[in-house]
Amino acid sequence: MRRLLIAALLAAAFSAQADTTSAGHTYTPPDAFAARLDGPVARFTAPEGDATVTVVDLASAKDAADAVAQAWALAQPDFKRTLRLATPRPSRNGWVDQQVFDYETSPNEKLAVQAIARRSSTGDGKAWVVLLLQASEATLEKRGAPIGKFFSSLRPQGYSRESFAGKTAKPLTPERIEQLKAFVAQGMKQLGVPGVGLSFIDGGRVVWAGGLGVRELGKPEPVDGDTLFMAASNTKAMTTALLARAVDAGKLRWDQPAAEAYPAFRLADPEVTKSVQIKHLVCACTGMPRQDLEWLFGNSAAPASTTFDQLATMKPTSKFGEVFQYSNLMVGAGGYIAAAALKPGVEVGAAYDQSMQALLFGPLGMKNTTFDYGKALRGNRAWPHGDAFDGSTRRAGMEVNRTIIPARPAGAVWTSPNDFSRWVLMELNKGKTPEGQPLISEANWAERYKPQVMVGEDVTYGMGLFVDRQYGITVASHGGDLLGFHSNMIWLPEYNAGVTILTNADAGVLLRGPLQRKLLEVLFDGRPEADERLKVAIANRKAEADKMRQLLTLPVPAEAMKTLAARYASPDLGPLRIERKAGKLHFVFAYWRSEVALRKNEDGTQSYMTIDPGLGGIELVRDDKAARPTLVLRDAQHEYRFVAAR
Repeated sequence: MRRLLIAALLAAAFSAQADTTSAGHTYTPPDAFAARLDGPVARFTAPEGDATVTVVDLASAKDAADAVAQAWALAQPDFKRTLRLATPRPSRNGWVDQQVFDYETSPNEKLAVQAIARRSSTGDGKAWVVLLLQASEATLEKRGAPIGKFFSSLRPQGYSRESFAGKTAKPLTPERIEQLKAFVAQGMKQLGVPGVGLSFIDGGRVVWAGGLGVRELGKPEPVDGDTLFMAASNTKAMTTALLARAVDAGKLRWDQPAAEAYPAFRLADPEVTKSVQIKHLVCACTGMPRQDLEWLFGNSAAPASTTFDQLATMKPTSKFGEVFQYSNLMVGAGGYIAAAALKPGVEVGAAYDQSMQALLFGPLGMKNTTFDYGKALRGNRAWPHGDAFDGSTRRAGMEVNRTIIPARPAGAVWTSPNDFSRWVLMELNKGKTPEGQPLISEANWAERYKPQVMVGEDVTYGMGLFVDRQYGITVASHGGDLLGFHSNMIWLPEYNAGVTILTNADAGVLLRGPLQRKLLEVLFDGRPEADERLKVAIANRKAEADKMRQLLTLPVPAEAMKTLAARYASPDLGPLRIERKAGKLHFVFAYWRSEVALRKNEDGTQSYMTIDPGLGGIELVRDDKAARPTLVLRDAQHEYRFVAAR
């Protein structure tokens, strides 16, 4: 009884001081997690019970590895995981000597284990903090936002946050534009990115738009201001603008039930279906998870109605409005519902394409922006690139990128630096065209920015838009990612400034965050962090790729080939044919294919990993305990079984 009373008192005391560690470091606890204090160890457990984040205060340690060893000894003395890889992180938010330690887990565990060591730059400089994460992959994906908010909010005692509030931004002079271009060019060279499209906006006008590098590796044609790239999920903000136009026209209401507006809309959970309003289709706040494999393995020629068919089989995995969960198919439905309201009686795919062109792209002067892949690929366009098994950059195929076509309001737009910048000018102009003509009412333009769900510390998601206020100013943005194409659009509404970036290689994803930081440094004389962030990110990417190659066996040994059946099928993802040719093993799915390598897992199981450029890392685990030959493919919250055909 006495122990229970003491525990209760400690819990109450910790609850009252839930924003400070035992050493006085401040943080924001993860929403809905249960807290427990045990001396220098503060432990937070997710509502599901299968995810724990732990903070351990240490007075001193020899280095990051020693700090992590001490932390595990205090928090979990029997911890014996194999270290997979330790990688540095840049100094930030008052922390230096940061290192991330990732541990081996087998695919069937569906588990992530990680430690993060940080040394305080304040005080005597000897104190360390270690964050320990042990979480099921499903809960980690669901609750990634509150966990990320917790990690980023942890700051050393006495540290003052950087703020640009009230500062006057410097103009983007030709010299400063060259500084930003040189930053991108150096990153491209180090990452092996063939081409980048850029635009810079200042004072509400485009001060530079053009390209760096080439459209396709091995060919001389340069990227220019009219070169088309896939902008992927940047389409989402464009789709929410179409919804705003439908609301302006009186065809829809933001608070209108989606099923009322479009009776074919339904989810597998009837109660959630009733709760979904038009604004919820694009808010990432309904509890609907990523369930992307079903469209990634789908038929690019399927009709737009496929989006509604797929949603009808899907269920939310968290409560309505509880956490940020990103659903491409929900946004796809949102775009088609807007189109159906604006063009009743027209097939929704065609209605969407026509409405986007007539109501947005045309009036904005986005003359080359399109959803027509044939048109895009015939003209001045970039080609996607990915990593080959040896680490080199190679041209990738377009097959997987076509699979988003049936759900294109979520991510199928092609655009250029010149056109992309005109979209950002519209956002800065509060819904008017760059020439000042009304396009979207200011009220409905603004509705898209209102917080719908928390994404991180001082970061919220509205309707297809991220809004970041971590530096005391507003930074709006959205990114886009498909095979070999990674992009971002960023703007500062209070300063009429912004940047767009379009890249044609998977490594290009690493340019986005550092470029945003570099822009803020140039505009506001911010702390010089962007260069180190990019340098560390590039080194870590190489280290991770090198480690993965060490874990894979290529070519696949004959014995591991023999255990495979000739054909498999999944009721959700379709057929799989096994192709053995010239000593190589290929997995041939319905609409795309890849060579695979073998990985032997810690629990004795074996996996087959795709390795073609852009497709690396799709893992199918052989289930040797199944009655018939079976391969298991998982995303964080779902499992798909390919069973040998009879």
